[in-house]
Amino acid sequence: MRRAEFQRKTRVIVVDDNYDHASGIRELINLENDYEVIANAGNVNVALSLIKKYQPDIVLMDMNMPDIDGITAISEIEKLNVKTRVIALTGYDDADLIFRAMKTGAKGYILKTMASAQLIHALDEVAQGKVYLPNVLCSKFFDYFQNFEKNEKQNAQNDEENLLNYLTNREEEVLGLLTQGVTYKGVAKKLFISETTVKTHVNNIFQKLQVNDRTQAVLYAINKGFMNRQNIKIAV
Repeated sequence: MRRAEFQRKTRVIVVDDNYDHASGIRELINLENDYEVIANAGNVNVALSLIKKYQPDIVLMDMNMPDIDGITAISEIEKLNVKTRVIALTGYDDADLIFRAMKTGAKGYILKTMASAQLIHALDEVAQGKVYLPNVLCSKFFDYFQNFEKNEKQNAQNDEENLLNYLTNREEEVLGLLTQGVTYKGVAKKLFISETTVKTHVNNIFQKLQVNDRTQAVLYAINKGFMNRQNIKIAV
């Protein structure tokens, strides 16, 4: 249901380092009478400056940015203390990413591959103060949430010992290679992913292990017997 009661257009900023994709989204949104894309940003630092200056109603935030990962970007937007609502925009339907994006402050989560009508629907819902998550992702989110709650109870008994259990399979692969001294570029080559994606995984590892750099992460992994865990499959 459209928002006829709104007297002005809902202002949107699109944050995406892919110029063609960002331009396509801008054109699509601007076709709608209720919305206006007031700016595009190709990196997070520029986006933060624009958000602080214009205080848009909604930000469409790509989760895989080259300078700062999407989760950190959402956190930084929250610190600005503006009324801007964030919709996470990504090509990944990873349950862990969905959960952390929503927990950090995102009010919506949508895949880049979804139909244009669904993007507009997401904007409608979030603009009205609701939370938007596509039906196809809801089960993943709630399954992960329930497992997370169970893990939280277990971790209350031995929190430090269970920090490694927060890692996804891909993050375990990345950490395993880091413990072998493989560079970020080397990890990207071995896992057939971009170096930017490797850095995103590394940032996630740092947050989950509560460390500040690669050395601390590797030392933590070694001290906790990470390489002996039976469920680890290192890509070589």
